Amino acid sequence: MEVVNTLGRRKSAVARIYVSEGKGNITINKKDLKEYFPAGILQYIVLQPLNLLEVSEKYDIKVNLDGGGPKGQAEALRLAISRALIKIDAESRPPLKAAGFLTRDPREVERKKPGQPKARKRFQFSKR
Repeated sequence: MEVVNTLGRRKSAVARIYVSEGKGNITINKKDLKEYFPAGILQYIVLQPLNLLEVSEKYDIKVNLDGGGPKGQAEALRLAISRALIKIDAESRPPLKAAGFLTRDPREVERKKPGQPKARKRFQFSKR
């Protein structure tokens, strides 16, 4: 099997991944998954598509993660892994789609407006 590469995005995080046959090792920016994401919930988010298809011990995944925070990076990686699994085996699309792992979450941070402390928050109004 050749190397399959895909891209996943969430907020301002970008995950470029390379999937190949292997023993289930996930390397993120030259660190192990458990070292890069010490929080259990983020490890769970990343492994969701692999556990759903029961192929977590079948592929080695090398990841370049950039931008965003830990949660956005984990969700970007989940999308990238889901897309790669579909490239490898088209039969895996329906369960991944049903679980919602193929939807690119379009929500981005709204820009701050001039004359306001935040995007929507206003300074206190004073009549006099």
